[in-house]
Amino acid sequence: MKMNPRRWWPALLALAGLVISIGVVSSADAAAAGTFRNPVGTKPDPFMTWFNGSYYLTMTEGDSIKIRKAASVAGLLKASPITVWTDTNTARNRDIWAPEFFRVNGLWYMYYTADNGIDDNHRIYVLESNADNPAGSYHFKGSLVPPNHDSYSIDATLLQQNGKLYLGYAGINAWQHNGINIAPLSNPWTVSGNSVPINAAGGCSTIREAPEFVQHSGRTYLVYSTCDTGLPDYQLWQLSIPSTADPLVAANWTQRSGAVFTRNDATGVFGPGHHAFFTSPDGTEQWIVYGAKDTSATTYTNRVSRIQKIGWNADGSPGFGTPLAIGATQNLPSGDPGPSPAWINDDGRTIGNGSLAYAGTWSSGTTCATQCFWGDDHWSGATGATATFTFTGTQLALLSVRDTGNGIAAISIDGGAETNADFYGALRVGESLHYLTPKLANGTHTVRVRVTGTKSSASTGTVVSLDRAEIWAN
Repeated sequence: MKMNPRRWWPALLALAGLVISIGVVSSADAAAAGTFRNPVGTKPDPFMTWFNGSYYLTMTEGDSIKIRKAASVAGLLKASPITVWTDTNTARNRDIWAPEFFRVNGLWYMYYTADNGIDDNHRIYVLESNADNPAGSYHFKGSLVPPNHDSYSIDATLLQQNGKLYLGYAGINAWQHNGINIAPLSNPWTVSGNSVPINAAGGCSTIREAPEFVQHSGRTYLVYSTCDTGLPDYQLWQLSIPSTADPLVAANWTQRSGAVFTRNDATGVFGPGHHAFFTSPDGTEQWIVYGAKDTSATTYTNRVSRIQKIGWNADGSPGFGTPLAIGATQNLPSGDPGPSPAWINDDGRTIGNGSLAYAGTWSSGTTCATQCFWGDDHWSGATGATATFTFTGTQLALLSVRDTGNGIAAISIDGGAETNADFYGALRVGESLHYLTPKLANGTHTVRVRVTGTKSSASTGTVVSLDRAEIWAN
């Protein structure tokens, strides 16, 4: 039975051939050259790959398929979305979720699920690119419906095993409304036989979804999400099979006991799941991209996309470690050209040429704990209070807490006209992207945040919170 009214669900496969015043941070705190911080995207169900000098990222948009493209993971958060697909067919142009794209024989195939506005009518569809470019354009190729399974289907992905193609997906089977299924493909757009249900474990009796495949040391690993997406205990489990075995024989799959990637209360990461895998630009590292939230509340909102490097265990299986705090500084993937973004913390610490000055009444502290970068933030509900960021670069993003008592800020660039940004959230969450400047000429700029003393009708207060600013030089 379905657990939630609205789900948010999506390996890179080897388809080969196919003042405060200015504050300069100490060396112990400094983010060295070649680093970045999450999130890479503000939506859930991510899929990523590196191709021909750029990263390409998709997430669930709902009404279309969009791709973000950037030369570095550090640039994905500010990358402009490229719309690669919309649909006028009312049977399949609603609730478009979890797109994934794979290169086969020099073209790209985009897999996704959509419906007509009725959840149980979700089916899987595939697009074909018009050229060897993951950012499109695409044309509609068809639906993917196994002969024995014309029913609810989501979260499509692709597997190549023994020179054959297979479709992995989640859908109704004997064990779950969302269960793991695998079907044979004669080509990237044609199902050639019945799907096979996989009885996957998961620490709960309900959902198994978002299957992804990664291959290493002679085995294929099927890593999937379990339990309800809105729960803080949404997590990843794993099956595996020899790379020479037939994936359509359910008995060939070996279940690993226990979750492989799960909530990390110490770093404020809850519900990590609906993931994918990608390799670093130089091919030496394996990375995971996944959705997670920073609240332990049961909610289908606040799932943002994050990445981190994984390793390999002694037995050859993927070693996921634990989810890192969203603001943790990480090294760029090997071969990633950067440049690293600079930042200004709310307490004035900075790397790069930046400063932050407050005027009026502001409070500060560490009560936001893991929901804030470095565990601290500044906030004010005093009408007219201002905070002015001065930076050298081309673009600045403001990230901080959303809360039920937050109000509206007026933001201006270089003394120009103000733009309003609402810091309210129906649920308290941290590290939210509130505002991104347009692309500016490279140089020194100011961004002023002014507390307006106004709020939306839903909010209980007028507080504006500041946590960190990310700064890009290009």
